Amino acid sequence: MDVQIIIIVVAFFAMLLMNVPVAIAIGGAAFMAILSLGDVSTGYIVAQKMSAGIAKFSLLAIPFFVLAGQLMGEGGMARRLIDFASVLVGHLQGGLAYVCTLTCMLFGAISGSATAAVSSVGGMMLPEMQRNGYDRDTSVALTTTAATTGLMIPPSNVMIVFAVVAGDVSVASLFLAGIGPGILTGLLLMLACWITGFRGDEHEGVRASLDDIIRAAWAAFPSLLLIVIVMGGILGGVFSPTEAAAIAVLYAFLLTFVIYREAPLSALPQMLLKAGITTSVIFLLIGASQAMSWVLVYQNIPQTISATMLSLSDNPLVILLIINLVLLVVGAFMDMTPAVLIFTPIFLPVVTELGMDPVHFGIMIIVNLCIGLCTPPVGTCLFIGCGVGQTTIAKVARPMIPFFIAMVVALLIITYVPQLSLWLPEVLGP
Repeated sequence: MDVQIIIIVVAFFAMLLMNVPVAIAIGGAAFMAILSLGDVSTGYIVAQKMSAGIAKFSLLAIPFFVLAGQLMGEGGMARRLIDFASVLVGHLQGGLAYVCTLTCMLFGAISGSATAAVSSVGGMMLPEMQRNGYDRDTSVALTTTAATTGLMIPPSNVMIVFAVVAGDVSVASLFLAGIGPGILTGLLLMLACWITGFRGDEHEGVRASLDDIIRAAWAAFPSLLLIVIVMGGILGGVFSPTEAAAIAVLYAFLLTFVIYREAPLSALPQMLLKAGITTSVIFLLIGASQAMSWVLVYQNIPQTISATMLSLSDNPLVILLIINLVLLVVGAFMDMTPAVLIFTPIFLPVVTELGMDPVHFGIMIIVNLCIGLCTPPVGTCLFIGCGVGQTTIAKVARPMIPFFIAMVVALLIITYVPQLSLWLPEVLGP
């Protein structure tokens, strides 16, 4: 058993250091560990487990939601959501910071993509904030962190990935569980803006009239309606999460090319290509991780790690703190999807032994790894935000600290107050 653990760890990180793609590193490490069992024929298990790992109906939701996110990112929805957020909070001092945060929450929830929120919302908000005297680097830090709320508020691809890896976890319950934590994180980011006095040259504006609010809400209504259609259909038993994803694609297509007409139909092939590439990467990661999971389970590694961690302390608060610290480090060096795929089978038995609800753990691990999207060296959202804002990671690092603290505070509240995540699934869940 010890040999397989060493082989997996050494092989995986050695390949990462050689810039081998993460999916290949996961599958290669699993293959080497299986060969070390002594029977060469067991190498076929890697291909078998990879094939079986992606042959699940629920995973069909991922390419649909990815394509829907591509359509929404280029369909003019960001501008309408910005206008809607502006009439709600734009009159406050530092209002553009609140508008940016609220828009990222709304757009991320609709598209289910943090990177799409950074590029779409940031592309519009960052120049506007800079023109109004807001510090460019702090604006990039805020946009980068606020965009991650889209992975907490449904629909979210990473929640589907967690549900598949965890086993008997309802996607609908995860969707519901993410709403409270996502809103909490957004509010704490706004609080960080207020505490640090982050604002530009503009003074307190005029509160929007009821007519302005109605007009902005009406313009944004078709975009916001997508959340109602997806969640309402799933909770009402009208369709499954996979069918909801297909409906989301159809609805996003109509908004982009028929109603808003913000993109030409000739752009559709490029959107399909981008969605296909993203989907293929995700599915290769899922397949490779299933092979590694088989090795871990076959050698009772999760159970061993669980027993070891529980022997360190019998206090659930301490164990959860240790898990969070490990995941924070992992998130800084590994992208979210492979981290969920690798560490869910390892830590789920531990938290289950502590009596933690798997749905609550799913939200905890997602929120934790969202922080990693904003931290170097692998912070995807951070790199995109710096690219859109035309700045560098070194310049953004210091302004990022208050928002990083806000996200860690949100993580601790979500970890130790389970009802924040579980009350909606208990009330409305299937």
